[in-house]
Amino acid sequence: METWRSPLDEVHVGEFVERHSADVEEAVRKAAAAEIMPRFRRLADHEVDQKSGPHDLVTDADRLTERYLTDTLGALLPGSVVVGEEAVHADPAVYEAIRGEAPVWIVDPVDGTRQFVHGDPGFCTLVALARGGVVLASWTYAPAHDRLATAVRGRGAFLDGEPLRSGTPDPHRALRVATSHPDYTTDEQKRALLGLWTDGVEPRACGSAGLEYLAIARGELDATAFSWEAAWDHAAGLLLVEEAGGAHLTTAGEPFRVTGGNALPFTAARDAATARRVAGLLTPSH
Repeated sequence: METWRSPLDEVHVGEFVERHSADVEEAVRKAAAAEIMPRFRRLADHEVDQKSGPHDLVTDADRLTERYLTDTLGALLPGSVVVGEEAVHADPAVYEAIRGEAPVWIVDPVDGTRQFVHGDPGFCTLVALARGGVVLASWTYAPAHDRLATAVRGRGAFLDGEPLRSGTPDPHRALRVATSHPDYTTDEQKRALLGLWTDGVEPRACGSAGLEYLAIARGELDATAFSWEAAWDHAAGLLLVEEAGGAHLTTAGEPFRVTGGNALPFTAARDAATARRVAGLLTPSH
């Protein structure tokens, strides 16, 4: 696996992605094989901890996978930085790198940790490469199913090498929308999300955010409505949705920004019209 020696402007980062996407894929697969799957349905009590509460879990698989990817991805693209969920939990200042000038790897080592802990295969590893707040490439790997989705800005979205197109929702049935768990919402956000409980919409609680985005890109889910903006949960999936033909909007009518400061909740959807419809349902005036 060769490393990259070119200047780190946006053009060269794009060139890096073209040349080294397979190396990133290899790193993600190896991390999952070494640290996640040997622990799947075999976690000991001492390998699971709480962070902010009983619904916010972290495991040894999260920590060790992030460490593996931090070392590997950082070496693959010298001059880049890694922003991982567990590193930010330990030191919130790490998150500021997303707003900086250096290329940044945004990593969620186990997206869907609750599912992982409970032996449910609905979890994934998320990696995105961004610069200047623009997500340039993403990798979404579901190791329990051995399925990998990739996206490169302007080059399309793929699942196991096959092109993804989100299509448009069936106008003769209700919109299927995955939405935030109540434990992760403020009272104001709960009121906004109540707008989904209306004729023509079928809301349900979300699982792994990364896999919900993949479901949109595959045309299996019509939209999401999320109330939090941690970049590791959204960066990879939002690019996947965009490149599959979908769109995303905040309640301010703007695309979601991985650098933060978004009007919440926000939606991602199979097409722009659906994104506008769902965002409209989430606005306070609805």
